[in-house]
Amino acid sequence: MNHKSDRGKSGVLLVNLGTPDSPEYWPVRRYLSQFLSDRRVIDLPGFLWKPILHGFVLPLRPFRSSAAYKKIWMHEHDESPLRWYTDQQVKKIRARMDPASDTVIEFAMRYGNPSIESKIEALRDQNCDRLCVIALFPQYSSTTTATIYDEVFRILGRMRWQPPVRTGRPLIDHPTYIDCLCRSLKQGLDNLEFTPDRLILSFHGLPTSYIRKGDPYYTHCQRTTEEINKHHDDGHPAWTLAFQSRFGPVKWIEPHTSDVLKKLPDDGARNVAVASPAFISDCIETLEELDIEYRELFMDHGGEHYAVLPCLNDSELAIEALQSIIEIELSGWT
Repeated sequence: MNHKSDRGKSGVLLVNLGTPDSPEYWPVRRYLSQFLSDRRVIDLPGFLWKPILHGFVLPLRPFRSSAAYKKIWMHEHDESPLRWYTDQQVKKIRARMDPASDTVIEFAMRYGNPSIESKIEALRDQNCDRLCVIALFPQYSSTTTATIYDEVFRILGRMRWQPPVRTGRPLIDHPTYIDCLCRSLKQGLDNLEFTPDRLILSFHGLPTSYIRKGDPYYTHCQRTTEEINKHHDDGHPAWTLAFQSRFGPVKWIEPHTSDVLKKLPDDGARNVAVASPAFISDCIETLEELDIEYRELFMDHGGEHYAVLPCLNDSELAIEALQSIIEIELSGWT
């Protein structure tokens, strides 16, 4: 990766959703407060949502979320898996770069640390005069990708420094990313000690009202699934598209992963593998919700074998995919 020019450097900011600084109650509460106060995430009118958020959700929800984070926290690194893997991705990409490259790569979190503001300032201070922001979400949603770009431009709107800005495209048909994802899925399936009857492709859910208002996320999930199917090996199990992580009483897109898992044993599928193409790195949704909570659910309903395939994380395939994404987004920017 070597984008040379006579000008300043190209700053690349990889941004993930976020994580608390520790799995304890107050750090988790601060994180949830920031996350659930975002109008892109919860689009209810403030006069309705704020009393619910501050009166019920924030006092109580952190207890449950803290317990979940404690189950998956990487105590040897004193970090959440999401932050650890994202940090490792950036370090490994940097290690592969030409020392003479004029590309500077940083990562940030939309909620929590390191903040987008701190990393934009870091790129400015490293003499970057161009900024490329890549949201680490393969499928676009206003609740993830758009809120990252909102925050970037909000921060730039307060600064005198105004670089040209590029924003990354969704990865639903990015050839290298899809290829690396499919190779990772194949590796995960081949490494299992049992033969799955079914592979569930579990994406993060979204309220159906958001889809009706024009959010293309559901279509992007379908498109990703279609691309995976094109690479599908006939020797591997049939797949099922499903959605996880329901929150609140509103209607969410279906089928729900939890409902699918409850029914599969009765349909004769007692050996199941689950993958989550919505995430590049393992996080609380994959390591706790899918691998702990849903494992217990599946077994309680008659399942025999259950496995959650790892995300790309900081594997060689992840670095190959991310390097390709960065190269394409920076192409022609000299």
